Amino acid sequence: MNLAIKALILGFALSACSAIAQPLALPDNLISITSDSGKKLLSASQSKTDYPPLSEYFVTQSHPAYCGVASMTIVINALHGDRKLTQDNFFDNQKTNQIASALSIQWRGMNLDTLGKLLESHNVKVQVYHATDTNLSTFRDLVTENLKQSNNFVLVNYLRRSIGQESGGHISPIAAYDRSTDRFLILYVASYKYPPVWVKAEELWQSINTIDNDGGKTRGFVLVSP
Repeated sequence: MNLAIKALILGFALSACSAIAQPLALPDNLISITSDSGKKLLSASQSKTDYPPLSEYFVTQSHPAYCGVASMTIVINALHGDRKLTQDNFFDNQKTNQIASALSIQWRGMNLDTLGKLLESHNVKVQVYHATDTNLSTFRDLVTENLKQSNNFVLVNYLRRSIGQESGGHISPIAAYDRSTDRFLILYVASYKYPPVWVKAEELWQSINTIDNDGGKTRGFVLVSP
């Protein structure tokens, strides 16, 4: 399946969501992938290996607190090349349920460390990076290198209001990087609120370098591989 078809599939998913909820206005510092400039950035990107599989297995979060669950479902299915895992059956795994239940996540969401443990319960390799363990340069290098390789993915845990979006912490996959503008593409799983957006690397870094009250540590990102 080529990039254009995968983008079309993602477009249908975003359109379906906008039919049931009114999207919010994007701040000027973010670039929507649906805009002409956003499409040009994707076309020119040399670090977008992850975009096609993530688009193919993209789902919108089914619960206000399920950004992490939706994001994990996307990357695990993309790694396995199937759609066996869903947001409804994600916690049916006994190992997963010992870490957190569906009800507990619906009640309070999840922090970065819980995200890593939940991923590992589905038999994937995980590297968890809190912002305090890295810096902007390391963050950029690790993520861009991942985006050039196949069969591994990045999930980012960031504070939305830090980049001008509404509400608090959020988890979504990073799908591409444009070197000329130093922007990352966040494949936003709460697509009834916002489309996928290009955000400046420094702004995204500042948004992960924030304290998550759940656990008292900084947010960060997770590298996921088979």
